[in-house]
Amino acid sequence: MARRRLIIRPGAIGDFIVSLPALQHLRVDYTEVWTAEANLPLVRFADSKRSIVSSGLDRLGIVSAEDVIERLRPFDSIVSWYGSNRADFRSLVAEAGLPFEFLDALPRVGGGMHAVDYYCAQTDAPAGAIPCIDVGEVEGHGSVVIHPFASSPAKRWPGALGFSLPGLVRLRGPEERLDGAIHIPDLFELARFLAEARAYIGNDSGITHLAAAVGTPTIALFGPTDPAVWGPRGKAVRVIHSPDLAGLESQTIIDALRDFGIY
Repeated sequence: MARRRLIIRPGAIGDFIVSLPALQHLRVDYTEVWTAEANLPLVRFADSKRSIVSSGLDRLGIVSAEDVIERLRPFDSIVSWYGSNRADFRSLVAEAGLPFEFLDALPRVGGGMHAVDYYCAQTDAPAGAIPCIDVGEVEGHGSVVIHPFASSPAKRWPGALGFSLPGLVRLRGPEERLDGAIHIPDLFELARFLAEARAYIGNDSGITHLAAAVGTPTIALFGPTDPAVWGPRGKAVRVIHSPDLAGLESQTIIDALRDFGIY
């Protein structure tokens, strides 16, 4: 009998990408993924997908949501990083007889295990995996791309805004403003753009994980976050870890580019 599995993976772009090997390992005969709206373009391995918001999961345990329960019933396996910290949610789906398996959404603080390996261990996937996003054939635009933003100011290298190289292209997100920067809202199209670059420079952010996952030579700048846990994995990744990102000099970035044979 064909198996039907639902995978529910909330979280930001980076969270989704570091869990990709685990998610792909969970594939069965029919696989559906519910995740954040922004991450949907990166779901290339499933038979179907939808946003968590559109699924109505947030209504469970708060208002009447029989339609959501019925939406969940066709699955004989539901692996969820959503609701693991909500006792009311877990009780409700258990009372409904739904086949949920809840997994912790974040690695243990101080555990020392890389996030990719942590999620793989949760799902019995092989350790040491590298998140990979296949974008097909790309021509290459030959530019070095920099994304000078991150989710918090502490994660941002201040020098990124003034960093300059011939042919440098700056990226911005939907909420960010920077003269001359480009914004590509669809993450798969952004992945293709990054795959065409000669190299990528970025802070501790989801876009840095995206660049690494498409195989672009990636320079990842880490400040307060532990790169041993959250550093991007890829075919060509150089992590520069500086507790004081404000003191990081541009020459360090240029030297890293030269290590990749650029400039």
